[in-house]
Amino acid sequence: MLRRLYDWTLDLAATRYALLALAVVAFAESSVFPIPPHALLVPMVIAAPKDAWKIAGVCTLASVAGGVAGYGIGAVLFESVGAPVLEFYGKLERFDEFSARFNAVGAWAVLGAGITPFPYKVITITSGATGLNFTVFLISSVLARGFIFFALAALFWWFGPPVRAFVERRFALVTTAFFVLLFGGFALVGML
Repeated sequence: MLRRLYDWTLDLAATRYALLALAVVAFAESSVFPIPPHALLVPMVIAAPKDAWKIAGVCTLASVAGGVAGYGIGAVLFESVGAPVLEFYGKLERFDEFSARFNAVGAWAVLGAGITPFPYKVITITSGATGLNFTVFLISSVLARGFIFFALAALFWWFGPPVRAFVERRFALVTTAFFVLLFGGFALVGML
């Protein structure tokens, strides 16, 4: 199943809808969707290395725009939308405690969540709900998301064909590592 999804993603990268699909996933992941855009970005760069910077740019812009939507959810819709999302991640009951700690280190929290497996959407919603300065939030988001997406694009652009061969030969190992990192991020949320 995952192999078919990988092959489908490589095929999608060759279509005119690839960037739109990446933008939709990157936007949604930053506010509510659980699957990170890295899962599309990496195969797209492998399939079309000449477009690596455009792919990373679209992913960054869409992710930051989704982060702004997450901030809005936290600021305007916390009770009706934000609280259920945080409850899904097991964070609602400790929100006040987390808010005080979060605002003390807001920029660093956004930067950290933007480049690590920690679910970025938790930070975007929390930023809005706790009233983190929007300019601080926006600058930190652009830096973090830009760093991670451009770093991944550079890595797979530079090592493209050998990495693609490695991924295809050791697909099970690569997908296992991906899911360990993904679920590790969710486990970090649970420990906070």
